[in-house]
Amino acid sequence: MNTNEKLILTFYEAFKVKDFKTMGDCYHPEATFKDEAFDLKGKEIPAMWRMLCGVGASTIVEFSGVEADENTGKAHWEAWYTFSQSGNKVHNIIDATFTFKDGKIMTHRDKFSFYRWSSQSLGMIGKLLGWTPFLKKQVRERAMGNLKKFIAKHPEYQ
Repeated sequence: MNTNEKLILTFYEAFKVKDFKTMGDCYHPEATFKDEAFDLKGKEIPAMWRMLCGVGASTIVEFSGVEADENTGKAHWEAWYTFSQSGNKVHNIIDATFTFKDGKIMTHRDKFSFYRWSSQSLGMIGKLLGWTPFLKKQVRERAMGNLKKFIAKHPEYQ
């Protein structure tokens, strides 16, 4: 097992136990993160994980398929949680890709079906509008707004 595979394993093992500090420490200071809801850089990334670990106390995370070489890596992970806005149960299935710099994660991309996620998390609205750019834009704006409020309360991420 190489050092980048160990880094990915460290990240997901920390995620399983909501250790947001260790998760954040896995990222390079100039890292970027992107998924269906967030497009982040630098300190925003550990702030997001801290925020999500705080609201998702009952989240269950499982991961598999960790592979990496000296430049790139990937993993498959799944999360089961209750979406805080609706109270709906969600099972999200995600494929992650990574690049590395100086022994840290430099880029992290999580890909999942926005339609499947929104159908579960938002119920009927997600089923009807989950395929539209309109709903995706609304979800992104709300997620980023929540993160900005969180960062404003936690100066260590500013």
